[in-house]
Amino acid sequence: MSFPKSGRTWLRYILSFYFSAAFGKNDKTNLHNMFALVPNFDLDPVRGIPAFISQGAAGKVPMVVVSHEARSQLPPKLPIIVMVRDPRDVLVSGYFHATRHKGRFSGSLSDFIDDPDYGMPKMISYLNGWAAGLSGRRHHIVSYENLSAAPVKEIEGVLHFLGCEIKPRVLQAAVDAGQFERMQEMEVAEGIPAHEYDRTDLQSMRMRKGLVGGFREYLNDDEIARIEAYCSRDLTPDAKNLLRATSADFDAPNSQHPQSHQS
Repeated sequence: MSFPKSGRTWLRYILSFYFSAAFGKNDKTNLHNMFALVPNFDLDPVRGIPAFISQGAAGKVPMVVVSHEARSQLPPKLPIIVMVRDPRDVLVSGYFHATRHKGRFSGSLSDFIDDPDYGMPKMISYLNGWAAGLSGRRHHIVSYENLSAAPVKEIEGVLHFLGCEIKPRVLQAAVDAGQFERMQEMEVAEGIPAHEYDRTDLQSMRMRKGLVGGFREYLNDDEIARIEAYCSRDLTPDAKNLLRATSADFDAPNSQHPQSHQS
């Protein structure tokens, strides 16, 4: 589970590469066939559960499905991996996704912050809902920031949660394959299934910049303060605690984040 633009394509790719290499499928993992190993939680024949290949190696590949659905849309007892990212970076990435990748929003970045369908109100509702839904449910938290800083350790945590055998060489190979520059090159060459967009425009890409703290390049101080005010005022205590995995503390806003590449 993740709010859009929290890094799920990156996590999906690394896990798909690992499952394929570790459990005997041995196909070269790309941005198209990764859905056969980590599908969407829907019935789309190309990207959803019907595409899942479960018996690559004696049924060892776990079924991990990914979704942006709100908590109310999922069965209450399913174990959950929740991926989170600093809302300021999510907001900026979401803006470029909505304007350049999807073409479904035409306002300014400042307008996007307050938009009820895509901006902070939507994100706040999503995070509050999932934070409330984790109590009593087996779950594991992954953050974009930790995946950037210590990718092997972060993926090891996911594999432990899934009960998967950990093969260190394969894990390192999967992390190396998921480096930002490599994934961006693949996206330019191959695109993403069922998505039509201008792959010569880097701002329209799924793999757009891969930065932690990159929001400062696009948001002015007033816009950052508005986003932080949303988080400080409207996030529940459980949701704020959930976001601490990103190192963002919205009980004490204006926290500083170093800029670093996803690698």
